[in-house]
Amino acid sequence: GYLKNRIGLYPGLSARRLLREIRQQGYSGGYTTLTDYLRDVRPPQQTGFEHRFETPPGQQAQVDFAQFKVNFRCAPQLTRIVWLFSMVLGHSRYLFGRFVWRQTLDVVVRCHIEAFAEYGGVPQQLLYDRMKTAVLGEPEPGEIIYHPTLLAMAAHYGFRPKACRPYRAKTKGKVERPFRYVRQDFFLGAEFEDMEDSNQQFDRWRADIAHPRVHGTSGRVIQEAFEEERLTLRPLPAGEFTDILSLERRISHEGMVSVSGNLYSVPDTTQQRRVEVQRSATTLCIYEQGRLLAQHTLLTGRGQRSVLPGHRRARNTPRPPETAETSSLITRPGERVTERPLAVYQRIGQAKAAQVCT
Repeated sequence: GYLKNRIGLYPGLSARRLLREIRQQGYSGGYTTLTDYLRDVRPPQQTGFEHRFETPPGQQAQVDFAQFKVNFRCAPQLTRIVWLFSMVLGHSRYLFGRFVWRQTLDVVVRCHIEAFAEYGGVPQQLLYDRMKTAVLGEPEPGEIIYHPTLLAMAAHYGFRPKACRPYRAKTKGKVERPFRYVRQDFFLGAEFEDMEDSNQQFDRWRADIAHPRVHGTSGRVIQEAFEEERLTLRPLPAGEFTDILSLERRISHEGMVSVSGNLYSVPDTTQQRRVEVQRSATTLCIYEQGRLLAQHTLLTGRGQRSVLPGHRRARNTPRPPETAETSSLITRPGERVTERPLAVYQRIGQAKAAQVCT
């Protein structure tokens, strides 16, 4: 009954995932018994035969995005679209992934930086789908125009970008098949508090489930194969990749600049309404006529605000406490009138009114 209910709700759940769940409930049978039963419940999808293409250690990684829909517990009434950035090493099948809000250039760069840091090195070649942040066009067959920032990043890290042939998505099977595995074995039926929680759970799943398993095609434990492939990767460069993207933005009446769905503050002393924004993978800088106004840590979500200390001081400066010198008003040169509390004048008015009545 439990299996029928789970398959009814999430037909794509993997047998491995279901086996873990029912064993927690006391199931002591074998994996084959379970798969035989599931085969009767859901017929297997008919797919064509595919040619296996293997790459030597350290030669290639494949990069792509996949779309997921989720209702976070922090806002259960909203169905959100999130994207999983994935980079898979071709030889070991070691999977790096991050759930992100969008596929913008700064997100792509940041995910590359985090992937290389986790690998501890860089493969010789990165294979891309024709995502706009990687490939700008192909004016002639075989003449690929890559994004300048991608080329700058490739030069910095020492890898060669390669675009998939049009309408040949199967050439990226090593990264697209894991998407199905992630969806079936991790994502379906899971609950996440927010984006940060989804990535924390995903990291634990990769470490505890995905990488210790024997890969169905290579026949090797992924983590063990990765430890060998790690030794063949190019070393990381000494410095960070700091290529920037320049934008022009208009300051709102609240003194905020909007970039990719988030708001960043500028000082109250800013005079120009239009400013230049320079965005890297981790930092956002705002300039007024070449002068640096603010440097923010780049926000990774949406609908967030970053207000730096001191940016609202001019509007919220508290009134200084009164002193003997400031407790009087100047009316004419040389004349001083002492300020009194309003209650004093109220009592005087009441006394005058009483005199009139009598």
